[in-house]
Amino acid sequence: MTLHGIHHVTAVTGHAAGNLAFYTQVLGLRLVKKTVNQDDVSAYHLFYADAAGHPGTDLTFFDWPQAIRRRPGTGTISATGLRVPAAALDWWVERFETNCVASEGIAERAGRRTLAFTDPEGQRLQLIADTADGGTPWSGSPVPAEMAIRGLGPVTLTVSRLDPTERTLTEAMGFQPAGEYAAPEDGQAVRVYAVGSGGPGAEVHVAERPTEPYGAVGIGGVHHVAFRTPDDAEHRAWQQRLAAAGLHPTPVIDRYYFRSIYFREPGSVLFEVATDGPGFAADEDLEHLGERLALPPFLEPRRAEIVAGLRPLPAISSLYAPAAGAQ
Repeated sequence: MTLHGIHHVTAVTGHAAGNLAFYTQVLGLRLVKKTVNQDDVSAYHLFYADAAGHPGTDLTFFDWPQAIRRRPGTGTISATGLRVPAAALDWWVERFETNCVASEGIAERAGRRTLAFTDPEGQRLQLIADTADGGTPWSGSPVPAEMAIRGLGPVTLTVSRLDPTERTLTEAMGFQPAGEYAAPEDGQAVRVYAVGSGGPGAEVHVAERPTEPYGAVGIGGVHHVAFRTPDDAEHRAWQQRLAAAGLHPTPVIDRYYFRSIYFREPGSVLFEVATDGPGFAADEDLEHLGERLALPPFLEPRRAEIVAGLRPLPAISSLYAPAAGAQ
């Protein structure tokens, strides 16, 4: 029983319309699902991914305009990686300059060229040069297919103590130590752990920073990271395995597009294990993903109430303007 890498990363925005514009128009991702947070239906839950919303390509956001700002520190996911073709990083440097996106220049992390940048709300992201195939670039993207984001890369955790987090990753979740590197920002060590077949889409990087204050999730920060398991049977087995390890996972929760279990690792970061299916085409045609507010069947009877409580978002057709050679 092996986890198959990262399934999705869920972060927090305070401005859904601006978030939608940045991740579709600047980063060129496809909005594959416009729905609501099933535990807080007053908030959008937006899913950005490749053309088909494949597991491992999903970067998602809860829209919580009343939330606090992210407070950097321990107990948080401090950066999210996004994989791009190895030859694309220089093109992205120019694109970020053209679009006034704050970036830190190309540096090396874990032996790979990386371009760290932030979105307009301070969300810390990294483009990771990757030679492996993966993801399906969307034909409607303003980013040329040969430069497009292919999927998620490593997430970086910042914790006060390495050992408890390392034991959870290696003993309970099946990760293997895969080296370390000096963070370009401060020269301090970051440990690398890989699962499954490895590669940047199946890595967790852990920065032990005992002198940093405790951080907090908020606007511009990451809520949780989810890891992939292929089917319901293995998913139930993971729930039992994590419970036996003393990690107190939730019961299996049906999110309609996938099944989920949640738990906090000892460093206080929220983890999820999610199934690969059924997928985002469960209630929408593949050609029209994300074009309407999608609600799982148990929320459909409340559609009028839910819609009334949401702020309108721009129509998808007004956002996308393919331009193969454009910056």
